[in-house]
Amino acid sequence: MKIHKEGSNILIYTFITLLLLNWILYRVTNHSLLFYFVLLLSIGIFSLLLNFFRCPTRKFNDYRQGTIVAPADGTIVVIEEVMENEYLHEMRLQVSIFMSVFNAHVNWVPCDGKVIHSAHHDGRFWAAYLPKSSMENERSTIIIEQADGVQILVRQIAGAIAKRIVTYIKKGHECRINQQLGFIKFGSRVDLFLPLQAKVEVKMGACVKGNQTIIAQL
Repeated sequence: MKIHKEGSNILIYTFITLLLLNWILYRVTNHSLLFYFVLLLSIGIFSLLLNFFRCPTRKFNDYRQGTIVAPADGTIVVIEEVMENEYLHEMRLQVSIFMSVFNAHVNWVPCDGKVIHSAHHDGRFWAAYLPKSSMENERSTIIIEQADGVQILVRQIAGAIAKRIVTYIKKGHECRINQQLGFIKFGSRVDLFLPLQAKVEVKMGACVKGNQTIIAQL
């Protein structure tokens, strides 16, 4: 299992801290039930972090112009027409993926194109599955313009626990499918804003895989 670079330091520090804590308890409590309880809890916490920071090796081989691929692992929580007022200022079809703490949190580029806008916005830390989190939470907004001029907006959104959004692609970059877009640390969400005529290939509540599941066809 490959560990994402964003999690390497956290995993090292957590492992050292838990190791010291359990060693101290082992010496002080003389094999008491408290020691075994903390040991099991430590194994559970570290296993959860390993699962969270895993970086799946995936390649999407069936890409063609107009295909929009899932930018993240998670559950579809929104499919609706909305007014996008931050950048596009027009009606768009919003498709949102909620990532729980059990999902891998690496984000993927959903389509080929050129990044014409990339901006980070400070904000609040509402639960990521709430509708208001799309515009009120801390977030990063990326606009990818495809070869035919169609613009796709991708929005990384922090959640109630997430405190850091990392975006690798910047304005002026040429981006491609199978490329990592960024990473969000702990529970969060990714929104896609597509043209209204897009044919959505997923349903509400569906579980999707980043860089694997086709979200829509334009």
